[in-house]
Amino acid sequence: MTTDDEKTPGGDVRAIWALRRAELAVQALKGQRLRTLDMAPAHYSLLFCIHDEPGLTGAEAARRLNVTPQAVASLVTRLEGRGQLERRQHALHRHVQELHLTGAGREAFGSASRVVADIERRVVERLGSDGTAQLTALLEQVVEAVREP
Repeated sequence: MTTDDEKTPGGDVRAIWALRRAELAVQALKGQRLRTLDMAPAHYSLLFCIHDEPGLTGAEAARRLNVTPQAVASLVTRLEGRGQLERRQHALHRHVQELHLTGAGREAFGSASRVVADIERRVVERLGSDGTAQLTALLEQVVEAVREP
């Protein structure tokens, strides 16, 4: 249900607000479900980035996650303490540290990915395959519309 505050002066629903509400709902459910694995969504996001790009630096991860390098450093320390990630010295730049998942990190990422996949399945079931394809295409258009020229 939308309120008058969620509409433009012309009465149209604010698309950006609807997008934000959807993201908040997904994040809330993801947080609730990941908590059962003793994991926060931010931990999953970092594990995802490193799984996707082994050897990523903290600064690169911060840019991909749109957070500060300090926030990533804190997450890295926490996940390193859990034995889920390790820092390795860069082959060419000795002051640069690369991030890699450990066996425990790959296992934690796999468990969390199954939780997130279940949430995505719920969305796909509700939207259907055509609706999911349409939503994905529309979201890509949003990205293009707000990208700096």
